[in-house]
Amino acid sequence: MSVTVGMLYPGFGAEDDYPFLEQVLGGYARLPLVHTSVGVDAHEVNALLDLGKSARLLEGSAALRAYAPDAVMWACTSGSFVFGWEGAHQQVAEVKAALGVPVSSTSLAFVEAVRALGLTTVAVAATYPHDVAQHFARLLGDAGITVLELVSHDIKTAALAGELDHDGVLALARSNDSPAAQAILIPDTALHSARWINELEAALGKPVLTANQVTVWQGLRLAGEIHPTDDLGTLFRDAAVLPA
Repeated sequence: MSVTVGMLYPGFGAEDDYPFLEQVLGGYARLPLVHTSVGVDAHEVNALLDLGKSARLLEGSAALRAYAPDAVMWACTSGSFVFGWEGAHQQVAEVKAALGVPVSSTSLAFVEAVRALGLTTVAVAATYPHDVAQHFARLLGDAGITVLELVSHDIKTAALAGELDHDGVLALARSNDSPAAQAILIPDTALHSARWINELEAALGKPVLTANQVTVWQGLRLAGEIHPTDDLGTLFRDAAVLPA
């Protein structure tokens, strides 16, 4: 059996993580990606509210129909969490109404991933400026997840986040190695991470959840087909289960 999880991905940054993830998953999952439109590439609240507005998501959703997806993900963390807990759910409800398949977003996938691993306390190492990153911490808090420490790196745009290399991503993860946190969360789907998750976990000694990783994990669960693998961190090894 194979499944198709359509990705609504804003602009350009780390979209090449998705073909890599398809390869690692061994061919049972297709992850077609549609680039949604971007007004201003900026890690600023107003720009992100524009990035995640209904018109952009629904335009991208129309393009995804050609792939007959079993589930769809709004593959964007900041463009979902700036809308808050209720707003993030409203976003996915609108796409679901348009396409008639299960839908979620990266922010909500982080919540489900933390819950699936049975965790309650996390640290966040964010690319965003602090005022933006606080919206992510607030959404996690609304979901009952305690953010023990939040570190912001003030990277101004998604394009700049996408330029971080292996050493830069490792340094970002290590910047918030909070001893009391049960996991480290690294939001931003513009950030490359898929190739280095196991290395990040080895360096930090705990689960590491990254944006493109949790996006694919949640999409596969919603599509009804997810297989365990040792290649994509604790999440895919220990929580490759379908939602209840």
